[in-house]
Amino acid sequence: MHTTLAAPRRTSLVRETGFGYFPVALIARLPFAMMVVGILTLVVSARDSLALGGLTSAMTGLGTAIFGPLLGAAADRFGQRRVLLIAGLANSLLLVAIAWLAFATVPDAALLVVAFLIGASMPQVAPLSRSRLVGIVGRAFPTERRDAVVGGTMAYESAADEIVFVFGPVIVGLLATTMSPAAPVIGAAVLALVFVTAFALHPTAAAAAPAHGAAPKQAPARELVRPALLTTVIGALGMGLFFGAMLTSLTAFMAERGVPEQAGLVYGAMGIGSAALALGVALFPARFTLRARWVVFAAILVAGTLALPLAGSVGAITVCLLVIGVGIGPTLVTQYSLAAARSPLGRSATVMTMLGSAVVVGQSAASALTGFLAESAGAQAALIAPIAAAAVVLGAGIANVPLSRVRPRAPRG
Repeated sequence: MHTTLAAPRRTSLVRETGFGYFPVALIARLPFAMMVVGILTLVVSARDSLALGGLTSAMTGLGTAIFGPLLGAAADRFGQRRVLLIAGLANSLLLVAIAWLAFATVPDAALLVVAFLIGASMPQVAPLSRSRLVGIVGRAFPTERRDAVVGGTMAYESAADEIVFVFGPVIVGLLATTMSPAAPVIGAAVLALVFVTAFALHPTAAAAAPAHGAAPKQAPARELVRPALLTTVIGALGMGLFFGAMLTSLTAFMAERGVPEQAGLVYGAMGIGSAALALGVALFPARFTLRARWVVFAAILVAGTLALPLAGSVGAITVCLLVIGVGIGPTLVTQYSLAAARSPLGRSATVMTMLGSAVVVGQSAASALTGFLAESAGAQAALIAPIAAAAVVLGAGIANVPLSRVRPRAPRG
């Protein structure tokens, strides 16, 4: 009588992390998606100054841009759990503080300082989730499967980002109109306290931490400025420039038609298509290489933006945004996949926060510049700004081609 051994179960990322990880990591991103718009809404309502509101939200972005990579480096050095718990608690308290200060008799400068500290303490959930999952893939999956699994993971992560950045502003609008202008900021504080804490305490955070009492093995910091890696950062900066330029110019376009509050709804058309295509990246054949994907989809992004200044109606601009969405999701997935593959040993959290901060820097800078252009020359002129931003993304993709001739190594965490 012959006995047959049961085949070993095929490893899956859901099995390695536990199913509960993904909803927790998704909701833990919402405070970041809510706070910039929420702070803008709060300050404009409380102080009756659009200029102060824009400056305050920009200070939030500046704080994140400066301190985001430092939080990533701290997570690589001390482990994600400790960094997230401290940042999440500080961020929640600061959000409650600005909700009170906005209506208090304090100087405007106090709001700017607190807004900067809010950005500086922002828990870097999305980059740290990417780093955490890439580390799990590197440990739990055989070498021949890692590239495919990392690609699918980056596809999911980019789609998750798109989802929260589409619905975050919607939640802000609902809370602000049905409750009070402070409600979105207080809601973000509660979400940060509960779900960032849950994300920090999840068992996968312990798996990503250095061994107890031992310094983590890390490549020299100079490896963070290698051309191949910096190209992905510049690409992410271009995506941030596009997001800021697109939303600001679209808001100006809708304001000229008397419905500025509908800008978020029209903008959502781009986000939904982008999220769907981001998930579809996992189905692309391996022969459609990462360097080729970046160039192809960035070219689609440029093509969609070139039609924006010619759009004379809301329907026409919505069609442009649908085309643009086809290019955004896959481009973001490709940039993060390349960054994961090129991360120096022991510095994946730093790299992921570098890309995330580059997006924030681009978004803040482009929002300010495009707003100035819209005020001085009108919405039609402002719609040229997304073209320039898309050109940066495509240029970085073209520069990446010769840097990708050598096959990237498997991610090492």
